[in-house]
Amino acid sequence: MNVPNKLTVLRLIMVPVFFISYMVSLLSFPSAHVVSAVMMFICYAIAELSDLLDGKIARKYNLVTDLGKVMDPFADTLSHLTFFVCFMSRGIMPVWAFIIIMWREFSILFMRMLMMRVGKAMPANIWGKSKTVLYAIASIFSIVYIVAAAFVAPGSWNQTYEMVLYALFALSAAASLLSFVTYLSSVLRSGALSGMTR
Repeated sequence: MNVPNKLTVLRLIMVPVFFISYMVSLLSFPSAHVVSAVMMFICYAIAELSDLLDGKIARKYNLVTDLGKVMDPFADTLSHLTFFVCFMSRGIMPVWAFIIIMWREFSILFMRMLMMRVGKAMPANIWGKSKTVLYAIASIFSIVYIVAAAFVAPGSWNQTYEMVLYALFALSAAASLLSFVTYLSSVLRSGALSGMTR
């Protein structure tokens, strides 16, 4: 297994560790929320750094593999949905935004499997890239909020920050939906799946 794929595996390992870190905040020992916030920040930082590095290394040194093509988007979906479940449980992500994003992610995974079966790649588009950027921004702002809430007393800043988070998640859901419609339209127009038996 090459370095990019090992980094993807590291990201997959960080996903359950992030969830466990979130669950620590539900325990009753003193400063549990502080420990949880710090652990979540560390896990998120490692996961995002490994995501950034695996793609750069794979492209720079021509280490793109069939395993990587499948494992990387799977790791993306698993990590984002896990992060968002925790944010939703914390009350800082709207349920409706999570549902839209979850439907989109599983639908895209299904479409990717169909396209790979006929030897075609999913075409990139601006909405898919926008979605990825918005996911990252919304997640970073959420982690910062959770860490800040662990160390700073509640106040008027909470409401303002939560409004910003709501707007970011709404934009993420909108970009997610638009990227799916664009991908679906592109696949249907290409006729790539027309030869599949039904």
